[in-house]
Amino acid sequence: MPTNRQIVLDKRPTGEAEAGNFRLVTSETPALSEGQVLVRHRFLSLDPYMRGRMNEGKSYAQPQPLGEVMIGGTVGEVVESRSPKFTAGDQVVGMGGWQEFSVVDAGQPGALRKVDDSRVPLSHYLGAVGMPGVTAWYGLNRIIEPQAGRTVTVSAASGAVGSAVGVLAKARGCRAVGIAGGAQKCRYVVEELGFDACIDYREHGDAGSLSRALKQACPDGIDGHFENVGGMVLDAVLLRANAFARVAVCGMIAGYDGQPIPLTYPQLILTNRMRVEGFIVSEHMEVWPQALAELGELVGSGRFRPRESVAEGLEAAPEAFLGMLRGRNFGKQLVRIS
Repeated sequence: MPTNRQIVLDKRPTGEAEAGNFRLVTSETPALSEGQVLVRHRFLSLDPYMRGRMNEGKSYAQPQPLGEVMIGGTVGEVVESRSPKFTAGDQVVGMGGWQEFSVVDAGQPGALRKVDDSRVPLSHYLGAVGMPGVTAWYGLNRIIEPQAGRTVTVSAASGAVGSAVGVLAKARGCRAVGIAGGAQKCRYVVEELGFDACIDYREHGDAGSLSRALKQACPDGIDGHFENVGGMVLDAVLLRANAFARVAVCGMIAGYDGQPIPLTYPQLILTNRMRVEGFIVSEHMEVWPQALAELGELVGSGRFRPRESVAEGLEAAPEAFLGMLRGRNFGKQLVRIS
């Protein structure tokens, strides 16, 4: 069995996460038992939710244990199998974590899923045709419930989740307006993803200024909003929200370092009779087949061209992860492992 390099959580962050919170270790891969498969990882997914799992406090999931391999989605290939469900050479997606190989119990429901890379590149199964894409699909369709002609806004619009929200909203006849950081990202959102407009939040120092930009981009107000950031962005959106607007709360990356995220205009939720709902996509597995089918068709047909940032080598994962939290990535952040 191969030697396996792994990145473990060495110590919990206090405030902003740093490279010293992680440690690279080497271990021997255990021999397979009946029903298990050995997977060689090709790509590792880096996602904002991982930052919350690094903390010890109460959350929707158990904290990442110290001294254990960091959690994370992976795609790769089966190199050895003792399960009738998989054979060597199968392309698979799972939660292999920050390591080069994983031993997986193939009988565990949802542990591994075969994928086809003939039309969809393997890496996209960690982004647009994976958990981030399904996250976008659920929040848009089950919470925002878009209607043709209505306006949908999304923060972090050039990212893995935000980009899918906009493409899906346009497919439903909506006006899609993104909020992103930097002129290059905003151009991508409009010119390649097909959003109607995109606002560079870095050009605005407060919620009032950002709200005025939203007024220009959304002349009929905002009917649905998909939130990935929080803070000033959410304040600005609330100022432009229509009566009965809906907000799907997916992430609050502005507060992942443990700082409070004040909400300046909570009274607008009542004034506009708004629906604001947070969700965790892993609690809604019933929608995954339908969502993945639509997303796969959009990517496979070329109507959705996701952008990726790829770091090279397992050892690059901590710095790539920290860069993603600071907005340095462009699109889905991945690590190419082998």
